[in-house]
Amino acid sequence: MNIWTVANQKGGVGKTTSAVTIGGILAQQKNRVLLVDTDPHASLSYYFGIDSETLNSSIYDVFAEPADFLGASLLDVLCPTELKGLQVLPATMALATLDRKMGMESGKGLILKKALKSIEAHFDYVVIDCPPILGVSMVNALACSSRIIVPVQTEHLALKGLDRMMRTLQIMRKTMPADVPISIIATMFDRRVNATITAYNKLKEDYPDYLWRGFIPVDTRLRDASEARVPASVFAPKCRGVFAYQKWLKDISSEG
Repeated sequence: MNIWTVANQKGGVGKTTSAVTIGGILAQQKNRVLLVDTDPHASLSYYFGIDSETLNSSIYDVFAEPADFLGASLLDVLCPTELKGLQVLPATMALATLDRKMGMESGKGLILKKALKSIEAHFDYVVIDCPPILGVSMVNALACSSRIIVPVQTEHLALKGLDRMMRTLQIMRKTMPADVPISIIATMFDRRVNATITAYNKLKEDYPDYLWRGFIPVDTRLRDASEARVPASVFAPKCRGVFAYQKWLKDISSEG
């Protein structure tokens, strides 16, 4: 089972859009895919029309009572989507209390890894959407990753946030699986804007070993897909944004 974590310590850079679009493409390729929402804002959950505040259980319960949510019990928490093969482990606002309740407790960084391990026979890919804050949920997500995806908007302030995220990943290397590949994906690229081109060139200069040499263009169809509550690969399969994510998937599949 491949576990891909989408993370950046800056909001608004395309994390949820990336997680959903990548997950949708993988599901359409006949993979069994689980999208995991670890953000208290629950943007990924709401993307699919899931109001986790009305559910009996969410990922918060997995963190709060880890022994009770393994195997079949965890599968019961998952929510189906309209796309065959794609399910969601929803988030809830209660996640915002995790750091206060669990931040000082030892051994809490591997809860998600153990939970996903218990259902690995049911999925080919897990894609985790992280909050823009380093805390219990992001630490858990990074600790179980087989690949880390760092979307970064091609603008100056987003590059500053990327610097912070990359420093965090260096610190976290000790708790992450060895040699986990990191993919920086430039998002919201607009070749008509000089600042965008400048930012992209800066990425190539500063992170040549991590940056995917393509980019995700500005594409309103990605936003329209979220309003329709389906992955963009279903809503607008021929749009530029979907094509770019498909290209990224093709490129990483040929690595090594």
